[in-house]
Amino acid sequence: MELKHSEIEAKWLAHWAQQDLYRTETDPSKPKCYVLDMFPYPSGAGLHVGHPLGYIASDIFARYKRLQGFNVLHPMGFDSFGLPAEQYAIETGQHPAVTTEKNSLTYRNQLLSLGLSFDWSREISTCDPHYYKWTQWIFIQMFNHYYDTAQKSARPISELESHFAQFGSYGHHAHNNLTVSFSAQQWTNMTPAQRDETLMCFRIAYLDTRYVNWCETLGTVLANDEVINGMSERGGHPVERLPMKMWNLRTTAYAERLLEGLHQVDFPDALKEMQRNWIGRSTGAQVFFEIEGHAALLEIYTTRPDTLFGVSFMVLAPEHELVEQITTEVQRAEIDTYLQYVKTRSELDRMSDVKRVTGAFTGAYATHPITSEPVPIYISEYVLKDYGTGAIMAVPADDERDRRFAEKFGLPIMEVIDKSAYPGATIEDKVGHMINSGFLNGMEVPQAIEAMCRHLDQQQIGGQRVNYRLRDAAFSRQRYWGEPIPVVYTPDGVTKTLPVGQLPIELPMTDNFKSVGKKGPLQGLTDWWHLPDGSIRETDTMPGFAGSSWYFLRFMDPHNPDTFADKAHVDYWQDVDFYIGGAEHAVGHLLYSRMCHKFLKDIGLVPTEEPYKRLFNQGMIQSYLSRVVYYKPENCFISNDIADQYNPDDCAEFLIKSEMVSDYGSTTSAHLTDTGIEAFIAWRKEFSTARFIKSPTQPDKFFIRSDVGKMSKSKHNVVNPDEIIDKYGADALRLFEMFLGPIEQSKPWNTSGITGVAAFLRKLWSLFYNEKGQWLPTDATPTADDERTLHTCIKKVTEDIERISLNTCVSHFMVAVNEFKKTNCTNKAVLTDYLVLLAPFAPFMTEELWHRLGNTTSIHTAAWPVFNPAKLVTDTIEYPVCINGKKRAELVAPNGTSHAELQEQALALAPIQKWLDGQTPKKIVIVPNRMINIVM
Repeated sequence: MELKHSEIEAKWLAHWAQQDLYRTETDPSKPKCYVLDMFPYPSGAGLHVGHPLGYIASDIFARYKRLQGFNVLHPMGFDSFGLPAEQYAIETGQHPAVTTEKNSLTYRNQLLSLGLSFDWSREISTCDPHYYKWTQWIFIQMFNHYYDTAQKSARPISELESHFAQFGSYGHHAHNNLTVSFSAQQWTNMTPAQRDETLMCFRIAYLDTRYVNWCETLGTVLANDEVINGMSERGGHPVERLPMKMWNLRTTAYAERLLEGLHQVDFPDALKEMQRNWIGRSTGAQVFFEIEGHAALLEIYTTRPDTLFGVSFMVLAPEHELVEQITTEVQRAEIDTYLQYVKTRSELDRMSDVKRVTGAFTGAYATHPITSEPVPIYISEYVLKDYGTGAIMAVPADDERDRRFAEKFGLPIMEVIDKSAYPGATIEDKVGHMINSGFLNGMEVPQAIEAMCRHLDQQQIGGQRVNYRLRDAAFSRQRYWGEPIPVVYTPDGVTKTLPVGQLPIELPMTDNFKSVGKKGPLQGLTDWWHLPDGSIRETDTMPGFAGSSWYFLRFMDPHNPDTFADKAHVDYWQDVDFYIGGAEHAVGHLLYSRMCHKFLKDIGLVPTEEPYKRLFNQGMIQSYLSRVVYYKPENCFISNDIADQYNPDDCAEFLIKSEMVSDYGSTTSAHLTDTGIEAFIAWRKEFSTARFIKSPTQPDKFFIRSDVGKMSKSKHNVVNPDEIIDKYGADALRLFEMFLGPIEQSKPWNTSGITGVAAFLRKLWSLFYNEKGQWLPTDATPTADDERTLHTCIKKVTEDIERISLNTCVSHFMVAVNEFKKTNCTNKAVLTDYLVLLAPFAPFMTEELWHRLGNTTSIHTAAWPVFNPAKLVTDTIEYPVCINGKKRAELVAPNGTSHAELQEQALALAPIQKWLDGQTPKKIVIVPNRMINIVM
């Protein structure tokens, strides 16, 4: 009987949907296992074959745990707010709500066709008001709390207000960015607006002015990684640095807990290191410098307080609040010109372009806190406002950037550390003994660091301090397609969050998605943001990470109208047991969601400190990029093997569609045939008159450039999974994607390899039906060989699924089928257990054969086969007998034969006697149950 995968898939998709097979309920009588994929964004391009890699892996794990008796939660939804949908709306005139719904449906259907066991009854979408009501609610909770550094927990802001009423700002333990102190009486005398402004320095969700990357064309703030050389990554539009009042989350308050939590979770080591580097904990010193002629103090943080005597100039970030105040009139023009230049530079550019040396002198001087010498104050782009204090003390003798700056501007370089006892030490290594450093002279660097910290503390001009590179998260976006921020500003200047009963604040409908000035499109909806009592709404919307920072909790109780998730459900599911997604989210989504979860833990809404127990990063399925070389002066394309004979300045490269290429996947022999050339010209009609110069050595070939790169629609190398499923079936696609290699590694897609997987499935089918369509399985007693093959497979597949080595699982399945074919296995019990093992990988075919074996319930609700070690014991063992490592004979001996007997029998074999030719072996090595090696 022929294997008809399309009929089988349609049949079981309909049956599983009718039976609601994957619906999950909270059931305290069963152990839970929460398996989650990172929230996908539903783009208009749909899925390509690279997308399902992680989904298939998580589905295999979820099905496996379900077969083991776990109550498995395996949900799916869509991270559907964000800039791409809004830009598409601007370009096409379609409302993002319409395109998002359409794209989500496409994704959903494609995911269903893969046989993924998602519980679609729990589907959520971040742009659904029923969902973002609770995103807004969480924001309100953050607004109404501060972070207590003594208790290491969020606390109600009302407690802080009571403290201020009794003690003013003295003695509090709140994480803050307050720059002035006040008494209880001063707090009492403050106006409502002044109190509001003061409390903003303490709230976890707070309003503050910060410098951002503003793109006028896109009408929104961009993250650093969305800006390249002063231009937006999307569209290549100009970007400038501007101060903007916006909402922020005080993620820095949770920095230490975010670091500590990494010890509790099973994350890849590389990802943990990325998070540690991003958080950037360092121990150093706080130092205050007086500024000549000004009352303000200049605060700096340094990890090298030992070098304080070597300070020869100060550098402020161009955005530092003191720049305007301390710049002299003589230097004003130079400073203003420099500030205009810095506006065109993203923070990423400023951090990465380490060899660029620019700056300007403010005309002001600081006073050295120990020597009292005047120290000139400069501004430079290499100092960033939101890193540390936004100011540094420059020690050019012990810092590369400071040295380059000093050399350019002719500033002194004073040596303060003698490293002669440490050959090979670099300029920034913390080794050597102190020189030219007053009371530190003669000390080794570590000793000098401690001594200087003590001195700063005793003189009340600083002291030891822990600092973090992590910055508070910007939580405002000047765009339309995002969650409205549930805040109003009253006529008396007070910021208020809206009552919970008024949530959700729904996004109003509009067909104009362009920004208004430096505000988002909502600013243009005057009737919406002007309220009857004179208050005005916030017209910024939330960032993309807002909805994805807590979605894993909503999946636990997705349709509850009264709370973000009922306590009984949260207490049962607790956290995600297995989370899979791309490593690109290591310092974005993962940090934000971990911080959000810790906040919810602080206010008693979740039982765990960390949201994800185990995280697995899947690699990327790549594709070959195919390019043709165009020689512009003669309007011709040239074969790649002669391209180096042409001036590269006169050449251009064009990506072509992979389906036009012969020997697709080869980097040395990929070429266009005449048919491929015709297809290219039909596609790129502007080259209809161009000539194609073929290879002089192989005149029938036109070679092209071919290398491995990202699979992308824009690169014309996308492989649609729908096409693969139509041709080979979903089971074949699932198995093939796992078989390509370890899923944590990136690897190129090559469609030719899927034929072997399809052949494996046909071979498996042939264990059940012969060529005449006759049913083969029987109730005959299983042979020892078949049971050994089965239990070997059970052992290896179970172990490899647990460690997510899914490519080796596919190998084990293939080996087992080959063994069953050798022995003509027809035993129903053996084949039944084998099908259960394979079911997580190939759900359609195994379900079909399971039912043909006479079962009435689904194979996906069966029990995982139990490994029996006794089944691996054999009566006899076949030993290869080698001489100096080369096999020369075979010996079959009873299991348990002693080494002495094995040695005697091996030496007695006729082929071995021939090879020995009367010589005495040097030694005989016997590997138990494996081999015998005679060393001559």
